[in-house]
Amino acid sequence: MTMMTPQPLDEDEEMLVPHSDLVEGPQPLVEGPQPMEVAQADSAGTVENQASDEPQASRFTWTIENFSRLNIKKLYSDVFVVGGYKWRVLIFPKGNNVDYLSMYLDVADSSSLPYGWSRYAQFSLAVVNQMNNKYTIKKDTQHQFNQRASDWGFTSFMPLSELYDPNKGYLVNDTCVVEADVAVRKVIDYWTYDSKKETGYVGLKNQGATCYMNSLLQTLYHIPYFRKAVYHMPTTENDNPSGSIPLALQSLFYKLQYNDTSVATKELTKSFGWDTYDSFMQHDVQELNRVLCEKLEDKMKGTVVEGTIQKLFEGHHMNYIECINVDFKSTRKESFYDLQLDVKGCKDVYASFDKYVEVERLEGDNKYHAEEHGLQDAKKGVLFIDFPPVLQLQLKRFEYDFMRDTMVKINDRYEFPLELDLDRENGKYLSPEADRSVRNLYMLHSVLVHSGGVHGGHYYAFIRPTLSDQWYKFDDERVTKEDVKRALEEQYGGEEELPQTNPGYNNTPFKFTKYSNAYMLVYIRVSDKDKIICDVDEKDIAEHLRIRLKKEQEEKEDKRRYKAQAHLYTIIKVARDEDLREQIGKDIYFDLVDHDKVRNFRIQKQMPFNLFKDEVAKELGIPVQFQRFWIWAKRQNHTYRPNRPLTPQEEAQTVGALREVSNKAHNAELKLFLEVERGLDSRPVPPPEKNKEDILLFFKLYDPDKEELRYVGRLFVKSSGKPMEILTKLNEMAGFAPDQEIELFEEIKFEPSVMCERLDKRASFRFSQIEDGDIICFQKRPPPESEEKNRFPDVPSFLEYVKNRQIVHFRALERPKEDEFCLELAKNHTYDDVVERVAQRLGLDDSSKIRLTPHNCYSQQPKPNPIKYRSVDHLLDMLVHYNQISDILYYEILDIPLPELQCLKTLKVAFHHATKDEATILNIRLPKPSTVGDVLNEIKTKVELSHPNAELRLLEVFYHKIYKIFPVHEKIENINDQYWTLRAEEIPEEEKNLGPNDRLIHVYHFTKETAQNQVQVQNFGEPFFLVIHEGETLAEVKLRIQKKLQVPDEEFSKWKFAFLSLGRPEYLEDSDIVSSRFQRRDVYGAWEQYLGLEHSDITPKRAYSSSQNRHTFEKPVKIYN
Repeated sequence: MTMMTPQPLDEDEEMLVPHSDLVEGPQPLVEGPQPMEVAQADSAGTVENQASDEPQASRFTWTIENFSRLNIKKLYSDVFVVGGYKWRVLIFPKGNNVDYLSMYLDVADSSSLPYGWSRYAQFSLAVVNQMNNKYTIKKDTQHQFNQRASDWGFTSFMPLSELYDPNKGYLVNDTCVVEADVAVRKVIDYWTYDSKKETGYVGLKNQGATCYMNSLLQTLYHIPYFRKAVYHMPTTENDNPSGSIPLALQSLFYKLQYNDTSVATKELTKSFGWDTYDSFMQHDVQELNRVLCEKLEDKMKGTVVEGTIQKLFEGHHMNYIECINVDFKSTRKESFYDLQLDVKGCKDVYASFDKYVEVERLEGDNKYHAEEHGLQDAKKGVLFIDFPPVLQLQLKRFEYDFMRDTMVKINDRYEFPLELDLDRENGKYLSPEADRSVRNLYMLHSVLVHSGGVHGGHYYAFIRPTLSDQWYKFDDERVTKEDVKRALEEQYGGEEELPQTNPGYNNTPFKFTKYSNAYMLVYIRVSDKDKIICDVDEKDIAEHLRIRLKKEQEEKEDKRRYKAQAHLYTIIKVARDEDLREQIGKDIYFDLVDHDKVRNFRIQKQMPFNLFKDEVAKELGIPVQFQRFWIWAKRQNHTYRPNRPLTPQEEAQTVGALREVSNKAHNAELKLFLEVERGLDSRPVPPPEKNKEDILLFFKLYDPDKEELRYVGRLFVKSSGKPMEILTKLNEMAGFAPDQEIELFEEIKFEPSVMCERLDKRASFRFSQIEDGDIICFQKRPPPESEEKNRFPDVPSFLEYVKNRQIVHFRALERPKEDEFCLELAKNHTYDDVVERVAQRLGLDDSSKIRLTPHNCYSQQPKPNPIKYRSVDHLLDMLVHYNQISDILYYEILDIPLPELQCLKTLKVAFHHATKDEATILNIRLPKPSTVGDVLNEIKTKVELSHPNAELRLLEVFYHKIYKIFPVHEKIENINDQYWTLRAEEIPEEEKNLGPNDRLIHVYHFTKETAQNQVQVQNFGEPFFLVIHEGETLAEVKLRIQKKLQVPDEEFSKWKFAFLSLGRPEYLEDSDIVSSRFQRRDVYGAWEQYLGLEHSDITPKRAYSSSQNRHTFEKPVKIYN
């Protein structure tokens, strides 16, 4: 998974991503590891090739006593050393903002390591079950540790409820035992490595989460026939790469072929119509491959390369259904660009192909309706008519787990050969009409790898571009030479064993699940090899493209040269009256000028300043004798003003020497103000003499009616003079009548707050502490009624408004990508001011029903937690996200006021009626101190009961097992409905009248699945309780279960019944006494001993699932252009 900081980047800059609260809420059942409080980072855990082959490994055991009495948020273990590095384990005994134990491996000395340090480790963390080692919970992962990610592990390691349950065996005598197995590999220096020099190839830059795209683009680029076809797509010099996919892809491929350094993909993603957010969403390689190929196929139509995609990648198979007892066969031909192969239950590619063409029997209830022949026994299957020259195999590493109701990654071992023979066993995969003269023998060209879990990870590719024995790993910017073992065997998946290096009592080898494994394979047919692996050179590239890209290269080289020579030059930024007039009141309001928008000169440091004045005369048409330059100075109050004119001695110095004098910050800039006096005919005249008594002042004019501020000029005044002496002159500058009454204000500062004070017209400038470079704002004296007439009647109120104004884009929380409306607000608006304005805009009378949620600037999504009622003082507090200020807020309209809602607890409960199948989903909202009994009473008012006096109970259901019956007195405040289902149901009458020897047992549905050669029980459907009586046989119990579940006889006859304890089924006969199995009471969790009903899962996916994080955005890959 890749971290994301959407901000503009230079094409050649790599993005550095801050460790922020990218995952701001709890993450239930996260399969993959994470850094502490952060989601998986794309750059992490993906450095197999950077590591040497011989890892050093060791086990660390940490015994923590008085565990339940630990009253600290986090706890570190002692330091231990593996591979010459210091490590420690970090735990959060009460969870890192989740209801799980959180546990990480931490670099113990990270704060004292040198800049740029990094180390790579495979490791597992375990909480030992001290009663039965079989139930020890162990999770493993791998990570590239560095300054920005110095810890890595599992925020949701194990539920706290399991850890603290004394019957479970994880806490014995209040002692917890944690084990860490760590294997360290040494890392090659990343920064000095030159991919082009070492391999002849260059990599692609990662835009944030685009490693999946980079691995695919490298694979396609290294199919030369495909690259040649892309080059031959018609484009013109008038096309813009950002708007043309063909041109952007041509440009990218050209740079991959001829550049010496890694290539940026931003132009290409822009041509897809992607915004920054799309680049930060990790997508699926297979999906992108299909969408991109469809787009290119479409763009190639009507050109010389039409049909290239089909020629390379398209194959055909035949779906058939053939009747066994009558002469009837139905066939349908279909094309494919890639094939999806099963990984689960298949040891290699051939086993997957065998499964692909496996014949299915349609018989019994599943007979085939063969037109005039009616229902018939038949066989159904798929055979291949032809395979394409380039065969793309997508390995189904991700699949939906019905038991866990979530996607999981299959990390099982799965082998694939260097040479793939699809004609094997006399063409068993081929249909009768296949052309047998074509030899379907293939060579492996590339292996795309996914490293990580289902919630994200990293992609890279192993490719042999010319089908020689030399493999290369393309991992974003970095390309390395690899051997065949690294490209093949190490990408099979499964488990890896590492021997211990520390002698000791426990020398069992460490076993690590390999989270890095092949996800997509590309094979090239041997007979087409010479055609596909063809030469591609400059003559294949359109001339306009060569010219354009060479020009780009030259500009880049100029830029590089410019940077390299920067130390020889000074940039002189010259501000003039014209700049002040142009900018004040438009681009800026405070101070005088934005120096980035004034005329600048790049001057050699050795040039005498007097010669520079000649340059200015030439450029600006102002003769040298009429130029007077002032140095700017940064004042203590953070304003920036012209301070004094340059002296003749200073003007005799070199530009470089002058910069040193003027600029303590030692940047390569010299900022000057050019004072030019103009005569009556507006032509330049010599500047007036200036002595110590003269002060240069700048004047801004404010118009309250138009709410406008503008620059009107500058004047020299005497420090002993008074403002009243220049009023006539100011009126003339403003275009007012000579006797117009005006008010004057001094603009003193604007950071951190505005300071603008009325200037006493009768006091001398010296008395008012006015000096060179000061700014005086003036306006007509406001009439008495202006307070009501004008929003901002005077200069201070207007500047205060400008300083604090903030345009905020509001989005409805349920549509978080679309702006609904914008409001101009002030940063110092209170919480009440903001919600009042939003309510007004929405036509809502009660602003307390507005709930706002802040924006995460990095993920470009709403934060998980809304803003509590009056919990922030000002608008600015709502918009600040770390060091950034957002301009987006999300709103909801509640049905009750927010202060009331915050005093309530909302629970999502599924109510199961005694006789109806369908569950009713209820949102129960009650005061936080309420009890479960209050919840049940509330449910009674909302649902139809089987009879008026029915009693209800509340259950906790998790993975199709009942884990808890809530006592009616339990407080609801601590009940969590986010990760498991709360179920309410009527208590059956038979349960209320239990005899002394009756037992209430758990009954669950299950199927058996084989994974990694082990049979696993998987529960599904709705679990329930059942009363069993002493001496009752299974046959009698079955009758009651069939009646309760209303299962038809034919279906029920196929069901098997078993007693299950700790996941092991023991099948029962009809004559078995059921109650005899359920005598033991010291069982490890009552839910682990149950009567199991084994049958196929034909139920539809349930209509409700445990609540997900509030903002889960699943986004398909779309190319918009």
